[in-house]
Amino acid sequence: MTATSDKARFYLEKSVPELKEYEQKKIFSKEEILSITRKRSDFEHKLNARGSKPTDYARYVEYEMNLDLLRRKRVKRLGIKTAAHTGQRRIFFILTRATKKFHGDIALWVQYIEYARQQKAYKKLTQIFGDALRLHPANADLWIYAAKYALDEHADMTLARTYMQRGLRFCKNSKLLWIQYAKLELIYITKIALRRQVLGLDQNSNESAKEEAIDDLNDDMIPLPRITAEDVSPSLGKDDDVDHGALQNLQAAPVLSGAIPMAIFDAAMKEFNNDPAFGHDFFDMVLQFEEIPRLAKILEKVVEKLLATSPASHHTRICHIRIPAAGINVTSSDFPRAFGGSLGRLKQYPLDSSLAQEMIKWLRPLMEIETLDPALRTVVAATLRKSERAIQAPSR
Repeated sequence: MTATSDKARFYLEKSVPELKEYEQKKIFSKEEILSITRKRSDFEHKLNARGSKPTDYARYVEYEMNLDLLRRKRVKRLGIKTAAHTGQRRIFFILTRATKKFHGDIALWVQYIEYARQQKAYKKLTQIFGDALRLHPANADLWIYAAKYALDEHADMTLARTYMQRGLRFCKNSKLLWIQYAKLELIYITKIALRRQVLGLDQNSNESAKEEAIDDLNDDMIPLPRITAEDVSPSLGKDDDVDHGALQNLQAAPVLSGAIPMAIFDAAMKEFNNDPAFGHDFFDMVLQFEEIPRLAKILEKVVEKLLATSPASHHTRICHIRIPAAGINVTSSDFPRAFGGSLGRLKQYPLDSSLAQEMIKWLRPLMEIETLDPALRTVVAATLRKSERAIQAPSR
Protein backbone atom coordinates (compact mmCIF):
# COMPACT_ATOMS: atom_id res chain seq x y z
CA MET A 1 0.00 0.00 0.00
CA THR A 2 2.93 2.31 0.81
CA ALA A 3 4.46 1.74 -2.60
CA THR A 4 1.13 2.58 -4.22
CA SER A 5 0.82 5.82 -2.23
CA ASP A 6 4.41 6.82 -3.00
CA LYS A 7 3.86 6.28 -6.70
CA ALA A 8 0.61 8.24 -6.66
CA ARG A 9 2.30 11.07 -4.72
CA PHE A 10 5.16 11.12 -7.25
CA TYR A 11 2.75 11.63 -10.16
CA LEU A 12 0.77 14.25 -8.24
CA GLU A 13 3.89 16.26 -7.39
CA LYS A 14 4.70 16.52 -11.09
CA SER A 15 1.51 18.57 -11.57
CA VAL A 16 2.33 21.12 -8.85
CA PRO A 17 3.95 23.72 -11.22
CA GLU A 18 0.91 23.46 -13.48
CA LEU A 19 -1.53 24.12 -10.63
CA LYS A 20 0.57 27.01 -9.33
CA GLU A 21 0.39 28.67 -12.73
CA TYR A 22 -3.38 28.23 -12.83
CA GLU A 23 -3.66 29.92 -9.43
CA GLN A 24 -1.26 32.78 -10.23
CA LYS A 25 -3.05 33.60 -13.47
CA LYS A 26 -6.44 33.19 -11.76
CA ILE A 27 -7.58 30.56 -14.23
CA PHE A 28 -8.86 28.51 -11.29
CA SER A 29 -9.62 29.57 -7.74
CA LYS A 30 -7.93 28.03 -4.66
CA GLU A 31 -11.05 26.00 -3.94
CA GLU A 32 -11.12 24.67 -7.50
CA ILE A 33 -7.44 23.76 -7.38
CA LEU A 34 -8.01 21.84 -4.14
CA SER A 35 -10.87 20.01 -5.84
CA ILE A 36 -8.64 19.18 -8.85
CA THR A 37 -5.91 17.92 -6.51
CA ARG A 38 -8.34 15.67 -4.60
CA LYS A 39 -9.80 14.31 -7.83
CA ARG A 40 -6.39 13.56 -9.30
CA SER A 41 -5.31 11.95 -6.03
CA ASP A 42 -8.31 9.62 -6.14
CA PHE A 43 -7.58 8.65 -9.74
CA GLU A 44 -3.85 8.12 -9.14
CA HIS A 45 -4.48 5.86 -6.16
CA LYS A 46 -6.92 3.79 -8.22
CA LEU A 47 -4.50 3.55 -11.13
CA ASN A 48 -1.56 2.50 -8.99
CA ALA A 49 -3.50 -0.06 -6.97
CA ARG A 50 -3.44 -3.74 -7.90
CA GLY A 51 -7.07 -3.91 -8.98
CA SER A 52 -6.95 -1.05 -11.48
CA LYS A 53 -8.96 -1.49 -14.68
CA PRO A 54 -8.88 0.03 -18.18
CA THR A 55 -12.07 1.92 -17.31
CA ASP A 56 -10.22 3.71 -14.50
CA TYR A 57 -7.78 5.14 -17.03
CA ALA A 58 -10.61 6.00 -19.42
CA ARG A 59 -12.45 7.93 -16.70
CA TYR A 60 -9.26 9.73 -15.68
CA VAL A 61 -8.65 10.78 -19.28
CA GLU A 62 -12.24 11.95 -19.65
CA TYR A 63 -11.91 14.05 -16.49
CA GLU A 64 -8.65 15.64 -17.71
CA MET A 65 -10.17 16.35 -21.14
CA ASN A 66 -13.10 18.16 -19.55
CA LEU A 67 -10.75 20.06 -17.24
CA ASP A 68 -8.58 21.13 -20.18
CA LEU A 69 -11.65 22.26 -22.11
CA LEU A 70 -12.68 24.44 -19.15
CA ARG A 71 -9.13 25.79 -18.85
CA ARG A 72 -9.05 26.80 -22.53
CA LYS A 73 -12.41 28.56 -22.25
CA ARG A 74 -11.23 30.56 -19.24
CA VAL A 75 -7.88 31.40 -20.83
CA LYS A 76 -9.74 32.76 -23.85
CA ARG A 77 -12.18 34.73 -21.71
CA LEU A 78 -9.40 36.22 -19.55
CA GLY A 79 -7.27 37.06 -22.59
CA ILE A 80 -4.24 35.10 -21.39
CA LYS A 81 -1.95 34.80 -24.40
CA THR A 82 0.70 32.42 -23.12
CA ALA A 83 0.51 29.45 -20.81
CA ALA A 84 3.42 27.26 -19.80
CA HIS A 85 1.19 24.29 -19.11
CA THR A 86 -1.63 22.70 -21.10
CA GLY A 87 -3.67 19.58 -20.49
CA GLN A 88 -2.43 17.87 -23.64
CA ARG A 89 0.84 16.62 -22.20
CA ARG A 90 -0.87 15.24 -19.09
CA ILE A 91 -3.57 13.47 -21.12
CA PHE A 92 -0.96 11.92 -23.40
CA PHE A 93 0.97 10.78 -20.34
CA ILE A 94 -2.09 9.05 -18.86
CA LEU A 95 -2.95 7.39 -22.16
CA THR A 96 0.64 6.19 -22.58
CA ARG A 97 0.53 4.60 -19.12
CA ALA A 98 -2.85 3.07 -19.92
CA THR A 99 -1.75 1.41 -23.17
CA LYS A 100 1.47 0.15 -21.58
CA LYS A 101 -0.37 -1.50 -18.71
CA PHE A 102 -3.38 -2.74 -20.71
CA HIS A 103 -1.80 -3.11 -24.14
CA GLY A 104 -4.40 -5.70 -25.10
CA ASP A 105 -7.32 -3.28 -24.70
CA ILE A 106 -8.17 -2.00 -28.19
CA ALA A 107 -10.62 0.60 -26.84
CA LEU A 108 -7.78 2.37 -25.01
CA TRP A 109 -5.68 2.44 -28.18
CA VAL A 110 -8.60 3.91 -30.13
CA GLN A 111 -9.12 6.56 -27.45
CA TYR A 112 -5.39 7.37 -27.64
CA ILE A 113 -5.47 7.64 -31.44
CA GLU A 114 -8.64 9.73 -31.52
CA TYR A 115 -7.26 12.21 -29.00
CA ALA A 116 -4.00 12.55 -30.94
CA ARG A 117 -5.98 13.14 -34.16
CA GLN A 118 -8.09 15.76 -32.42
CA GLN A 119 -4.92 17.53 -31.22
CA LYS A 120 -3.32 17.19 -34.68
CA ALA A 121 -0.30 15.57 -33.05
CA TYR A 122 0.78 13.86 -36.24
CA LYS A 123 4.25 12.77 -35.11
CA LYS A 124 2.71 11.27 -32.00
CA LEU A 125 0.10 9.51 -34.13
CA THR A 126 2.76 7.80 -36.22
CA GLN A 127 4.31 6.44 -33.03
CA ILE A 128 0.93 5.36 -31.60
CA PHE A 129 -0.10 3.55 -34.77
CA GLY A 130 3.28 1.84 -34.90
CA ASP A 131 2.99 0.62 -31.31
CA ALA A 132 -0.63 -0.47 -31.66
CA LEU A 133 -0.03 -2.40 -34.90
CA ARG A 134 3.12 -4.03 -33.56
CA LEU A 135 1.18 -5.33 -30.56
CA HIS A 136 -1.98 -6.23 -32.54
CA PRO A 137 -0.84 -7.27 -36.03
CA ALA A 138 -3.79 -9.66 -36.40
CA ASN A 139 -6.39 -6.93 -35.82
CA ALA A 140 -7.70 -6.07 -39.30
CA ASP A 141 -9.72 -3.10 -38.03
CA LEU A 142 -6.55 -1.36 -36.83
CA TRP A 143 -4.85 -1.71 -40.23
CA ILE A 144 -7.96 -0.31 -41.93
CA TYR A 145 -8.09 2.52 -39.40
CA ALA A 146 -4.44 3.43 -40.02
CA ALA A 147 -4.83 3.32 -43.82
CA LYS A 148 -7.94 5.53 -43.78
CA TYR A 149 -6.15 7.98 -41.51
CA ALA A 150 -3.21 8.20 -43.93
CA LEU A 151 -5.52 8.96 -46.85
CA ASP A 152 -8.08 11.17 -45.09
CA GLU A 153 -5.70 13.30 -43.03
CA HIS A 154 -2.61 13.45 -45.27
CA ALA A 155 -3.80 12.36 -48.74
CA ASP A 156 -0.90 9.89 -48.58
CA MET A 157 -2.02 6.96 -50.70
CA THR A 158 1.46 5.42 -50.65
CA LEU A 159 1.36 5.11 -46.86
CA ALA A 160 -2.26 3.92 -46.96
CA ARG A 161 -1.30 1.14 -49.38
CA THR A 162 1.65 0.23 -47.16
CA TYR A 163 -0.65 -0.22 -44.18
CA MET A 164 -3.05 -2.37 -46.20
CA GLN A 165 -0.28 -4.51 -47.70
CA ARG A 166 1.30 -5.09 -44.29
CA GLY A 167 -2.11 -5.84 -42.81
CA LEU A 168 -2.74 -8.54 -45.40
CA ARG A 169 0.47 -10.29 -44.38
CA PHE A 170 -1.03 -10.87 -40.94
CA CYS A 171 -4.76 -10.95 -41.77
CA LYS A 172 -5.01 -12.84 -45.05
CA ASN A 173 -8.22 -14.48 -43.90
CA SER A 174 -9.98 -11.16 -43.25
CA LYS A 175 -12.50 -10.59 -46.05
CA LEU A 176 -13.20 -7.17 -44.58
CA LEU A 177 -9.57 -6.11 -45.02
CA TRP A 178 -9.52 -7.18 -48.67
CA ILE A 179 -12.78 -5.35 -49.36
CA GLN A 180 -11.63 -2.21 -47.56
CA TYR A 181 -8.32 -2.23 -49.41
CA ALA A 182 -10.14 -2.19 -52.74
CA LYS A 183 -12.57 0.41 -51.41
CA LEU A 184 -9.66 2.66 -50.43
CA GLU A 185 -8.34 2.45 -53.98
CA LEU A 186 -11.78 3.32 -55.39
CA ILE A 187 -12.04 6.33 -53.06
CA TYR A 188 -8.67 7.45 -54.38
CA ILE A 189 -9.80 6.98 -57.99
CA THR A 190 -12.93 9.03 -57.26
CA LYS A 191 -10.91 11.87 -55.76
CA ILE A 192 -8.56 11.99 -58.73
CA ALA A 193 -11.41 11.77 -61.24
CA LEU A 194 -13.25 14.65 -59.56
CA ARG A 195 -10.04 16.67 -59.44
CA ARG A 196 -9.54 16.13 -63.17
CA GLN A 197 -13.12 17.21 -63.89
CA VAL A 198 -12.69 20.43 -61.92
CA LEU A 199 -9.51 21.24 -63.83
CA GLY A 200 -11.06 20.27 -67.19
CA LEU A 201 -8.48 17.58 -67.87
CA ASP A 202 -10.86 14.76 -68.79
CA GLN A 203 -10.22 13.27 -72.21
CA ASN A 204 -11.19 10.06 -73.93
CA SER A 205 -8.90 7.51 -72.40
CA ASN A 206 -7.03 4.88 -74.29
CA GLU A 207 -8.74 1.58 -73.48
CA SER A 208 -5.59 -0.33 -74.26
CA ALA A 209 -3.51 1.43 -71.61
CA LYS A 210 -0.72 -0.80 -70.38
CA GLU A 211 -1.10 -2.51 -67.01
CA GLU A 212 2.28 -3.22 -65.49
CA ALA A 213 2.95 -5.46 -62.53
CA ILE A 214 5.21 -4.48 -59.68
CA ASP A 215 8.44 -6.39 -59.69
CA ASP A 216 8.43 -7.20 -56.01
CA LEU A 217 10.62 -9.95 -54.69
CA ASN A 218 8.37 -10.27 -51.64
CA ASP A 219 5.76 -12.93 -52.42
CA ASP A 220 3.58 -11.73 -49.54
CA MET A 221 2.79 -8.54 -51.41
CA ILE A 222 -0.07 -8.28 -53.89
CA PRO A 223 1.22 -7.62 -57.43
CA LEU A 224 -0.34 -4.26 -58.32
CA PRO A 225 0.00 -2.10 -61.44
CA ARG A 226 2.90 0.29 -61.01
CA ILE A 227 2.00 3.70 -59.61
CA THR A 228 4.92 5.95 -58.83
CA ALA A 229 5.37 9.36 -57.31
CA GLU A 230 5.83 10.68 -60.85
CA ASP A 231 2.30 9.56 -61.70
CA VAL A 232 0.59 10.96 -58.61
CA SER A 233 1.68 14.22 -57.03
CA PRO A 234 1.23 14.69 -53.26
CA SER A 235 -0.18 18.14 -54.09
CA LEU A 236 -3.41 16.53 -55.29
CA GLY A 237 -4.86 16.97 -51.82
CA LYS A 238 -4.20 20.71 -51.74
CA ASP A 239 -5.89 23.63 -53.42
CA ASP A 240 -2.70 25.43 -54.31
CA ASP A 241 0.26 24.53 -56.50
CA VAL A 242 -1.73 22.12 -58.66
CA ASP A 243 0.52 19.77 -60.55
CA HIS A 244 -1.25 19.67 -63.92
CA GLY A 245 1.47 17.48 -65.40
CA ALA A 246 0.92 14.79 -62.80
CA LEU A 247 -2.82 14.89 -63.37
CA GLN A 248 -2.31 14.56 -67.13
CA ASN A 249 -0.01 11.59 -66.59
CA LEU A 250 -2.78 9.84 -64.66
CA GLN A 251 -4.83 9.64 -67.86
CA ALA A 252 -2.57 6.86 -69.10
CA ALA A 253 -1.80 5.38 -65.69
CA PRO A 254 -3.50 2.21 -64.42
CA VAL A 255 -4.87 3.99 -61.37
CA LEU A 256 -7.86 5.40 -63.30
CA SER A 257 -8.48 2.22 -65.25
CA GLY A 258 -9.50 0.27 -62.14
CA ALA A 259 -6.54 -2.07 -62.57
CA ILE A 260 -5.51 -1.86 -58.92
CA PRO A 261 -8.88 -2.85 -57.35
CA MET A 262 -9.11 -5.63 -59.92
CA ALA A 263 -5.66 -6.89 -58.96
CA ILE A 264 -6.82 -6.91 -55.33
CA PHE A 265 -10.00 -8.77 -56.34
CA ASP A 266 -8.05 -11.44 -58.23
CA ALA A 267 -5.66 -11.97 -55.32
CA ALA A 268 -8.54 -12.14 -52.84
CA MET A 269 -10.52 -14.64 -54.91
CA LYS A 270 -7.43 -16.82 -55.08
CA GLU A 271 -7.04 -16.53 -51.30
CA PHE A 272 -10.69 -17.48 -50.65
CA ASN A 273 -10.90 -20.28 -53.23
CA ASN A 274 -13.16 -18.26 -55.56
CA ASP A 275 -15.83 -17.80 -52.90
CA PRO A 276 -18.91 -16.41 -54.72
CA ALA A 277 -20.18 -14.73 -51.54
CA PHE A 278 -16.96 -12.69 -51.38
CA GLY A 279 -17.36 -11.84 -55.07
CA HIS A 280 -20.89 -10.64 -54.36
CA ASP A 281 -19.68 -8.45 -51.45
CA PHE A 282 -16.98 -7.01 -53.69
CA PHE A 283 -19.55 -6.29 -56.42
CA ASP A 284 -21.83 -4.46 -53.96
CA MET A 285 -18.91 -2.42 -52.65
CA VAL A 286 -17.90 -1.31 -56.15
CA LEU A 287 -21.50 -0.30 -56.89
CA GLN A 288 -21.21 2.42 -54.24
CA PHE A 289 -18.88 4.33 -56.58
CA GLU A 290 -21.20 5.29 -59.41
CA GLU A 291 -19.05 8.19 -60.61
CA ILE A 292 -15.73 6.40 -61.06
CA PRO A 293 -14.32 5.86 -64.56
CA ARG A 294 -14.51 2.28 -65.85
CA LEU A 295 -17.21 1.27 -63.34
CA ALA A 296 -18.85 -1.07 -65.84
CA LYS A 297 -15.46 -2.54 -66.77
CA ILE A 298 -14.64 -3.38 -63.15
CA LEU A 299 -18.07 -4.90 -62.50
CA GLU A 300 -17.97 -6.94 -65.70
CA LYS A 301 -14.60 -8.41 -64.74
CA VAL A 302 -15.98 -9.36 -61.33
CA VAL A 303 -18.98 -11.08 -62.90
CA GLU A 304 -16.81 -12.73 -65.54
CA LYS A 305 -14.73 -14.29 -62.77
CA LEU A 306 -17.85 -15.43 -60.88
CA LEU A 307 -19.41 -16.96 -64.00
CA ALA A 308 -16.20 -18.85 -64.71
CA THR A 309 -15.85 -20.24 -61.17
CA SER A 310 -19.36 -20.45 -59.65
CA PRO A 311 -21.99 -20.13 -62.40
CA ALA A 312 -24.73 -21.90 -60.38
CA SER A 313 -24.43 -19.70 -57.29
CA HIS A 314 -27.19 -17.21 -56.57
CA HIS A 315 -24.43 -14.72 -55.68
CA THR A 316 -23.11 -14.96 -59.22
CA ARG A 317 -26.54 -14.78 -60.81
CA ILE A 318 -27.73 -11.66 -58.98
CA CYS A 319 -24.53 -9.85 -59.93
CA HIS A 320 -24.96 -10.92 -63.56
CA ILE A 321 -28.57 -9.72 -63.50
CA ARG A 322 -27.73 -6.30 -62.06
CA ILE A 323 -24.89 -5.46 -64.48
CA PRO A 324 -27.03 -3.74 -67.19
CA ALA A 325 -28.47 -1.23 -64.69
CA ALA A 326 -25.25 -0.72 -62.71
CA GLY A 327 -24.17 2.88 -62.32
CA ILE A 328 -27.33 4.30 -63.94
CA ASN A 329 -29.47 6.63 -61.84
CA VAL A 330 -32.95 5.25 -61.25
CA THR A 331 -34.51 8.57 -62.32
CA SER A 332 -32.49 8.66 -65.54
CA SER A 333 -34.26 8.15 -68.88
CA ASP A 334 -31.74 5.37 -69.57
CA PHE A 335 -32.74 3.31 -66.54
CA PRO A 336 -35.98 1.70 -67.89
CA ARG A 337 -34.11 0.19 -70.84
CA ALA A 338 -31.24 -0.90 -68.59
CA PHE A 339 -33.69 -2.44 -66.12
CA GLY A 340 -35.30 -4.30 -69.03
CA GLY A 341 -31.87 -5.77 -69.78
CA SER A 342 -31.63 -6.96 -66.17
CA LEU A 343 -35.07 -8.59 -66.37
CA GLY A 344 -33.99 -10.31 -69.58
CA ARG A 345 -31.06 -11.84 -67.72
CA LEU A 346 -33.35 -12.86 -64.86
CA LYS A 347 -35.31 -15.04 -67.31
CA GLN A 348 -32.13 -17.04 -67.97
CA TYR A 349 -32.20 -18.48 -64.45
CA PRO A 350 -34.70 -20.46 -62.35
CA LEU A 351 -36.11 -18.13 -59.69
CA ASP A 352 -35.33 -20.18 -56.58
CA SER A 353 -35.71 -18.80 -53.06
CA SER A 354 -32.06 -17.73 -52.76
CA LEU A 355 -32.12 -15.70 -55.97
CA ALA A 356 -35.57 -14.36 -55.10
CA GLN A 357 -34.27 -13.02 -51.78
CA GLU A 358 -31.47 -11.20 -53.57
CA MET A 359 -33.94 -9.73 -56.05
CA ILE A 360 -36.09 -8.45 -53.18
CA LYS A 361 -33.09 -6.82 -51.53
CA TRP A 362 -32.39 -5.00 -54.78
CA LEU A 363 -35.95 -4.03 -55.74
CA ARG A 364 -37.52 -2.95 -52.45
CA PRO A 365 -35.38 0.20 -52.12
CA LEU A 366 -36.43 1.16 -55.66
CA MET A 367 -40.09 1.13 -54.64
CA GLU A 368 -39.32 3.67 -51.90
CA ILE A 369 -38.15 6.26 -54.46
CA GLU A 370 -41.00 8.75 -54.84
CA THR A 371 -39.82 10.04 -58.23
CA LEU A 372 -39.72 6.56 -59.79
CA ASP A 373 -41.45 6.47 -63.18
CA PRO A 374 -45.03 5.07 -62.74
CA ALA A 375 -44.64 2.54 -65.56
CA LEU A 376 -41.31 1.39 -64.14
CA ARG A 377 -42.85 1.18 -60.67
CA THR A 378 -45.48 -1.20 -62.04
CA VAL A 379 -42.82 -3.46 -63.53
CA VAL A 380 -40.72 -3.40 -60.35
CA ALA A 381 -43.78 -4.21 -58.21
CA ALA A 382 -44.70 -7.16 -60.46
CA THR A 383 -41.14 -8.53 -60.24
CA LEU A 384 -41.22 -8.11 -56.48
CA ARG A 385 -44.46 -10.08 -56.19
CA LYS A 386 -43.02 -12.83 -58.35
CA SER A 387 -39.93 -13.01 -56.16
CA GLU A 388 -42.01 -13.12 -52.97
CA ARG A 389 -44.09 -15.99 -54.37
CA ALA A 390 -40.86 -17.86 -55.19
CA ILE A 391 -39.84 -17.65 -51.53
CA GLN A 392 -43.23 -18.78 -50.25
CA ALA A 393 -43.62 -21.65 -52.75
CA PRO A 394 -41.44 -24.28 -50.91
CA SER A 395 -43.39 -23.85 -47.64
CA ARG A 396 -46.76 -24.75 -49.20
